[in-house]
Amino acid sequence: MARLPEYLRILVELAEQKLRTVSSGQLASLAGVNAAKVRKDLSHLGTYGTRGVGYDVDFLLFQVRQALGLTRDWPTVVVGAGNLGRALANYAGFSERGFPVVGVLDADPAKIGTMVGPFRVRPVDDLADLVAGHESLIGIIATPPPAAQEVAELLVANGVTAILNFAPAYVAVPPGVAVRKVDLALELQILSFYQRQQVEPPPADEPLG
Repeated sequence: MARLPEYLRILVELAEQKLRTVSSGQLASLAGVNAAKVRKDLSHLGTYGTRGVGYDVDFLLFQVRQALGLTRDWPTVVVGAGNLGRALANYAGFSERGFPVVGVLDADPAKIGTMVGPFRVRPVDDLADLVAGHESLIGIIATPPPAAQEVAELLVANGVTAILNFAPAYVAVPPGVAVRKVDLALELQILSFYQRQQVEPPPADEPLG
């Protein structure tokens, strides 16, 4: 499942280039995996391609979208109207990929009523109304770490079962609630490790005495 979004990105690009077919080898090269893994992944979607021809790009694109639940839109609500929350709410890529933002919430009276792009920031108490007005809402947590758990509990209490957590904090949720964590600082720390290997090679082992 984790590789399907990458296949989707590649297939969208191929479709935009008007390519009609793609081989497992081409997909593998673009996705950074081996062709056997691509064929196995796609076999779980019920598609096996045509020997000597490959996969029909448009049909495979439909199958991957269907597997990812992207044949319909999934509305999202951003909780937290700070710098990160504002950036997320204004990111056009969410709507383009089927995740339109339908509201921005915050607990800070100074932020409530201000505008974030086309959205007027609403109090967190309005979450119940947003959930009632949109089926299968996805919650996005963009708060400071201390507030993340409370927001997660509020989302769950209002029937939200899918949460994307941008706060650098672990949140506990009951079974049946899916949480994905995006820790930008963690990713930078991993890159820092690789950068250090490039600019500061480890010292050679000292000779045995």
